[in-house]
Amino acid sequence: MTPTPPLSYVTDQPALESLCHTLRQSPRLALDTEFVGEDTFIPRLELIQVATATTAAVIDFPAVQACGSLDVFWELICDAKIEKIVHAGRQDLDLFALHAGQIPKPFFDTQIAAAMVGYGAQVAYANLVQRLHGTKLAKAHTFTNWSARPLSDDQLAYALEDVEFLLSIHTHLQDRLKTLGRSEWVNEEFARLESVVGEKSREPQERYQRIRGWDTLKPKGAAVLREVTVWREAEARRRNVPRGRVMRDEVLLQLARHPPKSVNDLRGLRGVHSSEVDRHGGQLLAAITSALALPPSAWPEVPPERKPDPESTGIVELLQAVLKARAAEEGIAPTMLATSADLQTLVEAKQNRTALNIPILHGWRRQLAGDLLLQVLDGAVTVSVDRTSGALRMTAGSTSKVG
Repeated sequence: MTPTPPLSYVTDQPALESLCHTLRQSPRLALDTEFVGEDTFIPRLELIQVATATTAAVIDFPAVQACGSLDVFWELICDAKIEKIVHAGRQDLDLFALHAGQIPKPFFDTQIAAAMVGYGAQVAYANLVQRLHGTKLAKAHTFTNWSARPLSDDQLAYALEDVEFLLSIHTHLQDRLKTLGRSEWVNEEFARLESVVGEKSREPQERYQRIRGWDTLKPKGAAVLREVTVWREAEARRRNVPRGRVMRDEVLLQLARHPPKSVNDLRGLRGVHSSEVDRHGGQLLAAITSALALPPSAWPEVPPERKPDPESTGIVELLQAVLKARAAEEGIAPTMLATSADLQTLVEAKQNRTALNIPILHGWRRQLAGDLLLQVLDGAVTVSVDRTSGALRMTAGSTSKVG
């Protein structure tokens, strides 16, 4: 393992500009962030950790922002000639997209790549470091309040560990992907991640579908939920407070199931604070009234209640066994291929002869396992158990063994 480069703690714009001049000489950057998100709608970015083969730095975001601008850094990480290396980087990329105005591309997520080469789905960075480098990372500052200042040398060193090993992990994973012929596969996954990064993925009109239980509503109730969720989203953003601080999900569901007709009705609902009614009761009632006035053609489509019959449940379990065997053979986490819900949807679509759009039927997933599952459903491949080894055996014309 190469020695850790000297640590730089950047707290002003001149130091940041000097750092960026140095970083620009590297074709790739290891990136991570520390942020605080418990008390605000938009997480407060506190630190940005960055490393190359010869340079490592912790950028104090509030300190630099207070005395200048980070535009030179945003321009750097959005440079298409520099590859950005992250681990489980969805939230980091979200924050970079928010502050830089665009998603920093190209990027490489080591957690996704690790799953593609057999290291398990959603493997933690510390576990990957220990597996590949034999180094056990310290956990002394796991619950550090990164908004508190000053930060100690130990805290800064701890933060830096999150990028210290990323470049060597990136090199290892690239080699493994190339050896296994899966470089295009991982690029598909990065494209999928890119599609859900940034504000586009959080359209207020679609946010209601993230509320557990929305699909149990009738379409008219779902229309009410959609409108009150849009109201809450705007209010939480305006006040920069967590959504639940404005109104909890279960209260929004209650409003959708039993829409109030007056301010007094609102006051009588459990979980609705009087202060919220005083300030915004009129706006909330207006949103509900607007939703109730919509024609049926404008109501959301609510998926029908799904009660799988015993026969389809058995078929799903068979497909799960085939999928696990195929994943084991290829050294990849089965959850990377398909979920139980995906398999249930696949079975129902085949039974009802309806079209469907699920990941297992696209790209590398279809190549690896999707076509096999379709052949099993069509009866073109039969599944049995090898009496000697206990492995699943797939038979299609000639016998082939899986697992």
